[in-house]
Amino acid sequence: MKYIVNFSRIIVGILFIISGAIKLNDPVGFSFKLEEYFGADVLNLPFLTPYALGIALFLVVLEVLLGVMLLFGYRPKFTVWTLLLMIVFFTFLTFYSAYFNVVTDCGCFGDAIKLTPWESFGKDIVLLLLILILFFGQKYIIPLISVKTGAIGTVVALVICVLYANHVLNHLPVVDFRPYKIGANIEEGMTVPEGAPKPVYEYSWKFMVDGKEKVIKTNGDYPSVDGEFIDVETEEIQKGYEPPIHDFTIEQDGEDYAEEMLAEDKLIMVVTYDLRKASPEGLEKMKTVTDRAIADGYKVIGMSASDDKLTRPVLEEYGLDFEFYFTDATTLKTMVRSNPGILKLHKGTIVQKLHFNDADALETK
Repeated sequence: MKYIVNFSRIIVGILFIISGAIKLNDPVGFSFKLEEYFGADVLNLPFLTPYALGIALFLVVLEVLLGVMLLFGYRPKFTVWTLLLMIVFFTFLTFYSAYFNVVTDCGCFGDAIKLTPWESFGKDIVLLLLILILFFGQKYIIPLISVKTGAIGTVVALVICVLYANHVLNHLPVVDFRPYKIGANIEEGMTVPEGAPKPVYEYSWKFMVDGKEKVIKTNGDYPSVDGEFIDVETEEIQKGYEPPIHDFTIEQDGEDYAEEMLAEDKLIMVVTYDLRKASPEGLEKMKTVTDRAIADGYKVIGMSASDDKLTRPVLEEYGLDFEFYFTDATTLKTMVRSNPGILKLHKGTIVQKLHFNDADALETK
């Protein structure tokens, strides 16, 4: 039992530290995932949405600290109880998401490792079993070092987490796991390779045959049935290849200018998924840097999911000398974790990406 407990202790501790650290690298992205969970289709807790970022920061720091405390053997009773409560809640959440198919990615490992809802649930079941072993074998969790040193180590881990979180919130994630990272070409990211797997659909055809309803399932072909057709239901039973970048458009007046913009040799994108939530300080900085970019021969465009009723007043208030185009809010949130943020592109390839706090670092020469 002692060896089983210590094995579980190492696995759980390392997994919690890795999971927390990955999300700590991008707490804004994790807060977007929490907003999905707080939505009406999942937990129906909309009043928590404004606090999503604060909750995200608390959870990821707690994950890291629990992993550290478990490995150190510091305050094992508190650590194991907290781990058990957390994993029970998250196991329920991932099961709910998977069973009702309401959140397609749990965000357990941020954008670094994508898990399907059922994979997330399976992962939580394994963790639950390991934590139950720890719970019933608490007496075997012996401190690796003195209690005082364990406390110091936990405090040091907390300070590192806080400093790191402050850095990524005021700049951008240190490691970018998203398809819009520096060096990525957006057009190439939208391309489906030749021979890539295609989705497989199952069709349930309903017919009235001899006065009775009959259902025949096929993978697309219309069945040869001597009866009256009633209805057909379609279900995707196997996903096909999905390119890293999809649903990317740059629209204005119902026309998509993505191909034209991505062909530009010198392009600056000012990205703000929601102008109502955009930083006024950030918008003020956009005036200086975009004027400089335009003077240096760059084409500058704004990209937002906000409509003309919001974009026009912002352009006038801050004296911005460019036009806004419409892009899906989820796409914009994925592109840059700053509202507003800046992307510099060369023929569709992202060569620089900046938080508004670093706008002055935009290179236009």
